Amino acid sequence: MKIIRTTLEGCVVVEPAVHGDARGFFYESFNAARFAEAGLPTTFVQANVSRSARGVLRGLHYQWPNPQGKLVSVLEGEVYDVAVDIRRGSPTYGHWAAAVLSAENKRHFWIPEGFAHGFVVLSEHATFTYQCTALYDRAADAAIRWDDPALAIDWPIAEPSLSDKDARAPLLADVAPERLPAS
Repeated sequence: MKIIRTTLEGCVVVEPAVHGDARGFFYESFNAARFAEAGLPTTFVQANVSRSARGVLRGLHYQWPNPQGKLVSVLEGEVYDVAVDIRRGSPTYGHWAAAVLSAENKRHFWIPEGFAHGFVVLSEHATFTYQCTALYDRAADAAIRWDDPALAIDWPIAEPSLSDKDARAPLLADVAPERLPAS
C-alpha cells in the first residue's frame, strides 16, 4: 500500500498493491494494521454505495456536528473526487484537493472529519463506495455550493447534473460559524 499526500494535511490517496494476471486481479481494500501504521482510521461504522451517471455531481457534503471521516473509492467507472477544508481556524481553510478515482487505478481517497466532500462522474456510470467513521445523522447533514467562487475548484465539467439540495447549497462564507467544525 502506498500513501500519496495531498496539499491538505490529513487528506491522502491510498494506492493498494494490486496483484493480477490474465485471470483478473486481487488487492486489499482495507487492512487495519497497515492503515494504523499510516495513521489512518481502523474503525468504520457505516458503508455506503452509490451509482451515478456521467455528469452527476454529488456534494459538497459534510456533517456538523457529528462529523464523518470517509474512505471513498470507485468500483466501476471514474470520478473526479474533491475534499475541501472547512475547519474554522485551519491554515488551509477553504482550500481543496482532488483525486481521480477509478475502477482502473483502484485508488482510495481518505477525507478526514472536518472536510466537505464531493465528486463528479467522468465515465458513463460510476459505482462509488464510502466507508464512514460515524453514522449518518440527518440533523447534522449539510452542504456548501460546488461552484463557490471563493473555493475556485477546478471541476472538469461546467454544467453538472445536481440534486435540488446541492443546487441550493450556500456559499462557504454564508454558513454560520457554529455550523462549521473548528481546527
